[in-house]
Amino acid sequence: MADCIFCKIISGEMPSYKVYEDEHTCAFLDIHPVNKGHALIISKKHYADFLEADGDTLARLSLVAQKVARAVKESLDADGCNVTTNVGTAAGQVIFHVHWHIIPRFKNDGFKLWPSQGDYNEGEAQAIKEVISQNL
Repeated sequence: MADCIFCKIISGEMPSYKVYEDEHTCAFLDIHPVNKGHALIISKKHYADFLEADGDTLARLSLVAQKVARAVKESLDADGCNVTTNVGTAAGQVIFHVHWHIIPRFKNDGFKLWPSQGDYNEGEAQAIKEVISQNL
């Protein structure tokens, strides 16, 4: 897509700090990192998000995400890492090109995970389970 910043990185129109590249995927440092070493894994084929991408693409992204996460964690002596993808603006997606974040984590880095919204009411978990199951 002509206006997609990730497609421009793939084509070489936009600069990036690539840490990995193969025929189908590319990984580079996020220019606005949560923690230094925060990397993005993208498909070279444009899909808007995780839900739109085909199974082969997701399998490749998963393998590259694991490879890059190991390298980031080891290289930066991180205590852990978050591996995540966002789908839609409500979930924080900003660039509409399928990508996964590899975020190195360090004890006391101040980065908080989302809070719990509380427990289910009586019968609510069962009802939600049934609706989800019907849509699979």
